[in-house]
Amino acid sequence: MSFQHSKGFPMSQTHFGFQTVDEQDKARKVKGVFDSVASKYDVMNDLMSMGLHRAWKAYTVAVANLKTGDRVLDIAGGTGDLARAFARKVGGTGTVVHTDINYAMLSTGRDRLLNEGLVLPTNVCDAEKLPYKTGQFDLVSVAFGLRNMTHKDAALAEMCRVLRPGGRLLVLEFSKVAAPLQKPYDWYSFSVLPKLGQLVAGDAESYRYLAESIRMHPDQATLKAMMKTAGFGHVDVHNLTGGVVALHVGIKC
Repeated sequence: MSFQHSKGFPMSQTHFGFQTVDEQDKARKVKGVFDSVASKYDVMNDLMSMGLHRAWKAYTVAVANLKTGDRVLDIAGGTGDLARAFARKVGGTGTVVHTDINYAMLSTGRDRLLNEGLVLPTNVCDAEKLPYKTGQFDLVSVAFGLRNMTHKDAALAEMCRVLRPGGRLLVLEFSKVAAPLQKPYDWYSFSVLPKLGQLVAGDAESYRYLAESIRMHPDQATLKAMMKTAGFGHVDVHNLTGGVVALHVGIKC
């Protein structure tokens, strides 16, 4: 099975967590984070979300409401949780393309799916410049990946482009929590999470970056506006677990 590569956009300055870095450096730094955590990614997801990521993803699959024969593009698909669930819904006549910009994450996911007897088209590609035809997919999904992208507006526009008219984009991402949860959430994110990363994955800094990247990500209303600007005529927002996570559902005009 081959991987296909595509190149990103020219770079200037952007955020890497709380740091300001050159854009070309962000891509390298994000790659380093996910190269480091790939082998422990699923274990850490269970630990740091206390298993809730499984419920968030199950909710996303339910909202997707896929039919047999549907064509799906899973962006930042990582270790393959959504790709696996989507493949079961679309059946043998459908297509689920499993992609990620990070080779280590995608390889981990591909091997995991192959071990379960599931063979999916698998491509390394940049969400900001997708190597797919306009109108090719019925559904595009990106779970916990948008916040790591340098040009989110460009990525959203590309996701819109590859959808057919009336197709849907599902963005599952950490978001802005309800005010009463903010203090305990900050304590957990910046005190507990890096220590957990050090203990389990031997990498505190990558999990400190993940916490910072969540804080720098657009809140629910801002992301909704960005999706509309990208070409989605209607966008619904589903807050989960008090806004710890939000599922944005956009319908292409």
